[in-house]
Amino acid sequence: MALSDELDKLDELHRRGVLSDDEFSRAKARVLDAAGPDRPAPGLAAVNGLRRSRSDRWLGGVCGGLAQITDVAGWIWRLGFVLLVLCAGTGLLVYLLLWILVPEDDAPLARDAGTWPRASG
Repeated sequence: MALSDELDKLDELHRRGVLSDDEFSRAKARVLDAAGPDRPAPGLAAVNGLRRSRSDRWLGGVCGGLAQITDVAGWIWRLGFVLLVLCAGTGLLVYLLLWILVPEDDAPLARDAGTWPRASG
């Protein structure tokens, strides 16, 4: 429900006498605090959290990153992009744009952390 709809409902309840002045002001403050400027919309937070995967990647890590943020298997994303490539190449364009525009995940790989065995010699 939109913020304006919630405020309209509260105002209607206040005008009908269901809510007292004090209850109305508390409910209005609660609604406005819940939609404060410091809280991004859930969809916006998900988009801002999108990163290319460093561990689940075949090319650029785009499908692995989409898999992490959406909880859909990476192979399904890869299949979707392949199908879109077959449809006039739109999948290739979208994949390339995501590869260029989406930053890489900052989490270090296990081999970067020094946990992989190193060849001596």
